[in-house]
Amino acid sequence: MPQLGREPFVHPDVTITDSHLGLYVEIGQGTRILESEIDDYSYTDRFADIAYSSLGKFVNIAAFSRINPSEHPYTRASLHHFMYRSSYYWPGELDEVELFAWRRSRSVKIGHDVWIGHGAIVMKGVTIGNGAIVGSNAVVTKDVPPYAIVAGIPTKFVKWRHLAPLADRLQALAWWDWEHEAIHQALPDFRRLSTEAFLEKYEK
Repeated sequence: MPQLGREPFVHPDVTITDSHLGLYVEIGQGTRILESEIDDYSYTDRFADIAYSSLGKFVNIAAFSRINPSEHPYTRASLHHFMYRSSYYWPGELDEVELFAWRRSRSVKIGHDVWIGHGAIVMKGVTIGNGAIVGSNAVVTKDVPPYAIVAGIPTKFVKWRHLAPLADRLQALAWWDWEHEAIHQALPDFRRLSTEAFLEKYEK
């Protein structure tokens, strides 16, 4: 098992390009990360694909998930990337800067303590709120509220992970911003207390 620390733990065959990884981050085998920020304690399982995205703290990305997949300019005469990755095909030909700027302009934002299920896809421009859960193999095309559970293709609301009173209190507590040792000290309570009891103990 990896010992996580200040330096990201990166498994084999990972590609990371122009991205920032926080503390206690683990990146699973075969994952690809492009121009993204992954905050403290978040991790990916195997073969995740993340582009132009911002992930909060304690985000759980299951295997084979895809965050912000590329879109092709489908209104043109062709879909193929010879148009914008032109340097692959013709020496001296430049790639299309505007196309990549268009892709970057619609980033994905994922809050804290979010779980993205196995094989899920989060489409461009989507925001997923704190504490939300996205079901396995789901396709997320619209924003997901905090602490909602969604599933399906495209996703539909299933239920609340925590109802609004508890969800609001958890967001106000913002335990994900605690110091590392404070989280460690609270570990027994994370394990054994109900959410209500946990809040009652740590709210000030």
